[in-house]
Amino acid sequence: MNELIRAIFSARWLSGGTVFLVAWIIGSKAAEGMNLFQWAGALVALAGAIAWAVIEQVWPARRRQTAED
Repeated sequence: MNELIRAIFSARWLSGGTVFLVAWIIGSKAAEGMNLFQWAGALVALAGAIAWAVIEQVWPARRRQTAED
């Protein structure tokens, strides 16, 4: 059970969910109407969320130290 909770809240799932959430918020605000500065801020937020998700996928995991190390 503990592993299931860890898998749900892992950084990979959270980063992917953040991209989805940011895109959803941008889409809902765009439907209401946004000016140029709001679009620029939205694109920066989306780029940051995507960068976090990409970094989380390609960054090598830390090696666990054994008792001998």
